[in-house]
Amino acid sequence: MVYNVIGTMSGSSLDGLDIVFAELTEIRGQWSYVIKASESLPYEPEWVEKLASATTLPAREYLLLHTAYGHYTGKRILSFIEKNELDHKVHFIASHGHTTFHIPGSKMTAQLGDGAAITAVTGLPVITDLRAVDVAMGGQGAPIVPIGEKYLLGGYQFWLNLGGIANISAQLPEGFVAFDVCPANRVLNELAAMLNKPYDEGGALAAGGVTDAALMEQLNALSYYQQPSPKSLANEFGTDTVLPMINALRISVQGKLRTYTEHIAVQIAKAVETLKAKMPEGPAQLLVTGGGAFNTFLVENIRQQLAPLGVEVVVPDEQTVAFKEALIMALIGTLRWRQEVNVLSSVTGAERDTINGALWISH
Repeated sequence: MVYNVIGTMSGSSLDGLDIVFAELTEIRGQWSYVIKASESLPYEPEWVEKLASATTLPAREYLLLHTAYGHYTGKRILSFIEKNELDHKVHFIASHGHTTFHIPGSKMTAQLGDGAAITAVTGLPVITDLRAVDVAMGGQGAPIVPIGEKYLLGGYQFWLNLGGIANISAQLPEGFVAFDVCPANRVLNELAAMLNKPYDEGGALAAGGVTDAALMEQLNALSYYQQPSPKSLANEFGTDTVLPMINALRISVQGKLRTYTEHIAVQIAKAVETLKAKMPEGPAQLLVTGGGAFNTFLVENIRQQLAPLGVEVVVPDEQTVAFKEALIMALIGTLRWRQEVNVLSSVTGAERDTINGALWISH
């Protein structure tokens, strides 16, 4: 069976909306994919501000933003369809939306981007709310990408996504596991903005800084790192907990960038070490994707930390790096369309595997 699907993803780093048009093929339980078109659309400054401040809004304004962002997403998708001449070629859209409130302890998660608005604009079936049932079943609702790593990106022992939050997946003898490791690009981008840069390109700013031992010790002592998995992080952990801790110290911004970059690598190595202890002995590979994979200084730090563990770091082609999450949203939507499991309880800690996604059809 072949499905032509648009998948969209808005990450916590607020860098923009990723869109892919993928051909997903299933033959006797085996999946394959071809990305036929892809684009990353940066957010205008006013949308960065709207999304960043969404959780502070009164209920009425929040719901109006939910609707407005749905129409905005629909228009961006419609332009993508027209630009790539995809009229009458798309079966449906899987839209992740932009996560705002993520409170799995209260069995609640929320993503901006009204599916009714998207289908009204595009005229296509739309699948949204891709985490909701898992969270309602007591799961963390994150990470949800391991289902795509299992079906589309096999052959590795570890999968690392360096987005606004760094999360890791692993294939253990008892099944797939995954969890959020630490804030990543969301914090690095905020620090780079202090130097009037949207992000630290290639990690050049961090490379020119000096590590602050006291800050590193404080960061590594955060209680989240001692919690067992499954576990997940809200975006606010980076902005409300980590950034104030970093900015409380009077050190250069480049020093802060270098220290936090190295902190990310240290926490990833600790996570890998814990997971690898549960695997058969021998060398392993870790596939790195997400915007942070373009940060060569960060990737080199991760390589140095993982080398003693016998884990090779693999960075794939640029398209896979940049659009893996949007591609996997397309797969998650396709599994929902087929009414098949698309979020794994072994990853999230839910009562059972679940089928997630609300389906919106305009006609």
